[in-house]
Amino acid sequence: MTVLPDDGLELAGEFPDATHEQWQRLIAGVLRKSGKDVEGAQAEEALSTALEDGLRTRPLYTAHDSAPEPGYPGFAPYVRGGRPEGNTAGGWDVRQRHAAADGGAVLADLENGVTSLWLVVGRGGVPAASLEQVLDGVLLDLAPVVLDAGAEVEEAARELLRLYAQRGVAADAARGNLGADPLGHEARTGRAGDFAPAAGLARRCAEEYPGLRALTVDALPYHEAGGSAAQELGASLATGVAYLRELTAAGLSVEQACQQLEFRYAATADQFLTIAKLRAARRLWSRVAEVCGAPSAGAQLQHAVTSAVMMSRRDPWVNMLRTTIATLAAGAGGADAVTVLPFDDALGLPDAFARRIARNTSTILIEESHLARVIDPAGGSWYVERLTDELARAGWEFFQWIERDGGQAAVLRSGRLRQALADTWQTRSARLAKRREPVTGVSEFPFLAEKPVVRESKPEPPSGGLPRVRRDEAYEALRARSDAHLAATGSRPRIYLATIGPAAAHTARLTFAANLFQAGGVEPVTEGAFEDSGATEVCLCSSDALYEEQAEAEAARLRAAGAAHVFLAGRPASYSGVDAYVFAGCDAVAVLSATLDRMGVES
Repeated sequence: MTVLPDDGLELAGEFPDATHEQWQRLIAGVLRKSGKDVEGAQAEEALSTALEDGLRTRPLYTAHDSAPEPGYPGFAPYVRGGRPEGNTAGGWDVRQRHAAADGGAVLADLENGVTSLWLVVGRGGVPAASLEQVLDGVLLDLAPVVLDAGAEVEEAARELLRLYAQRGVAADAARGNLGADPLGHEARTGRAGDFAPAAGLARRCAEEYPGLRALTVDALPYHEAGGSAAQELGASLATGVAYLRELTAAGLSVEQACQQLEFRYAATADQFLTIAKLRAARRLWSRVAEVCGAPSAGAQLQHAVTSAVMMSRRDPWVNMLRTTIATLAAGAGGADAVTVLPFDDALGLPDAFARRIARNTSTILIEESHLARVIDPAGGSWYVERLTDELARAGWEFFQWIERDGGQAAVLRSGRLRQALADTWQTRSARLAKRREPVTGVSEFPFLAEKPVVRESKPEPPSGGLPRVRRDEAYEALRARSDAHLAATGSRPRIYLATIGPAAAHTARLTFAANLFQAGGVEPVTEGAFEDSGATEVCLCSSDALYEEQAEAEAARLRAAGAAHVFLAGRPASYSGVDAYVFAGCDAVAVLSATLDRMGVES
């Protein structure tokens, strides 16, 4: 290695240090130009972004934004990873999910980059008796198997262990997880289960199969019910603690009990929040293990799954972008295993192309982007370290709320957890309705002429417990109404966009209005006269200055031509003849629903 001589030069040495206050003054000057007269910390606050759980992201982080010492990778508090080497040896475990008895698809995945299998068994998945068929040709000493069997976990585990013995797999070579998760199953179905089978499997794994774990702490039911990142963390901790209590009561030591747990979290397209959530989860579980007297057993084994909540049914190709960002975040956050849901997962059983894209997402990030070559790549970022700390505190607070209320089983059965998650989702739904949280291809840039992507129906997952929500659900209901109208009448509901003045005056609001109405399946008509459009509703599009001069006259003309309802694209005013206003931040779902109602489009 060549060492450069000290030439006495200091980078930027001739420039004075910039202060935080100087930066705030510059920001205040920019904001004044946009009409916001704020100074100092208020200027910085104006550029902050509110997150769930009372958190805020600020526009600038410095070394003064302190966070607890994260430690070293592989050492408590495990913020930087559960293993000293991280995923540098070969990348994270690429785990593909299968819910159908298709042995060909399983082998195709394993032959093309997948390193472990996640099999849904029982109701909504593969029959336990079909495991031998599904795993035919799979080298079980090389490919770990993770089961997700719900109430049928005992039968599924017994069949998998039989296959290990039948195929001569040594007990110490078996890898994976038998998937017992009674509280997770209760969250999904509303039916309480017996913990005894899970405890029996844990004892057997601890005694005979050192590479097998018996239990999964699945936080996906809480994420998929609309929960925030902190609620997902808190619920997972409460579930993990409940399992520790049961396992130690069944005769396992705390260290043995910790070694029987694997934690499953959602990875979303909010990459920094996902990174911080996985890092915070490891820190929090390390604290639980420390309090329980087993600090050396506090390394959390993490399985990250790209979020089903973020997946859209319209323009599903965009899901490839969402899952790519989520996978990057999961890898950067230190997940041990990552499952990428195929882009058509919300539509039914994925086809071979979708499965290939899903597994290649991880392969490209590992082999071509070399994301796994760096341990904790986000570590040291003032923003990520601070966000990790703030999220850990919020998650711990929610965990303590659950424990004070009797524990995870109690809050599930009382409905208090359901209500907490519903309150969070209601707040988020309002942002989605107002397009403050845009969904590309759904609430933003929808394409009404898109050819539908059709897939074979997949088995219905267990239900009866916590709901499953999606970001696109309100807009999907509107689009479904439009589709039914198209099938019944041969055309979609229409709205005429009436422009005033030259293109420079109306293009921006014309584009805005067309985008908004298409999000609800209403076809915008921009060519020809209103009388020839076949529409009964109209939206005026122009500049504020031209509205002052011509809006009322144009509204009157259109009403005389038969317009039943007149919108104006712009901030609410008091123009005669205008019935309603559409603008950035309006409740798009309410506007579109009322529009379809007036047009006689059935719900």
